[in-house]
Amino acid sequence: MAISLAKGGNVSLTKTAADAGTPQLTALTVGLGWDARTTTGTDFDLDASAIAVKADDKVLSDGHFIFFNNLKSPEGAIILSGDNRTGEGAGDDESIMINLGSVPAEVAKIVVPVSIYDAVNRGQNFGQVRNAYIRVVDQNGTELVRYDLSEDYSTETVVIFGEVYRHGSDWKFRAVGQGHNDLAGLARDYGVNV
Repeated sequence: MAISLAKGGNVSLTKTAADAGTPQLTALTVGLGWDARTTTGTDFDLDASAIAVKADDKVLSDGHFIFFNNLKSPEGAIILSGDNRTGEGAGDDESIMINLGSVPAEVAKIVVPVSIYDAVNRGQNFGQVRNAYIRVVDQNGTELVRYDLSEDYSTETVVIFGEVYRHGSDWKFRAVGQGHNDLAGLARDYGVNV
């Protein structure tokens, strides 16, 4: 049974996977979902991203900012798949696959921001998006942890949903829930040249 986290909560993915019957955690899928818009207006097009950063909170390289214009990290350890532009359908709308054994040793954490495409021009923010969540699934398809975005982000167009990070030899997940207004600006904060 998956662990449901509140903002700021964290959990050992390695231990949770072992408890779920996966003794060796080798890969993760970070899934993002949200409900399709039911009010009038343009559909919400949420975009998952990943930023692989070192212990100093700076990106390993510009290629380690994975988003809709750069679908995988240089060594192929982090891959973004899918681009659901409406939130329709069951299950995850977008996902990020992480091959833990291929993540460079210098990477301390993988930050997972989610942005609303063209939010300013569309007059959209996360306060209007319903039932947004992030979840982490192991290589066997077992959901390990879930974080439902419940706070009202009435002005934010980007939210760091979570972080997958190293803790000794373990991998952990933290539910962050930190709002921002510009994906490029957020990437620059981590040292990405955009």
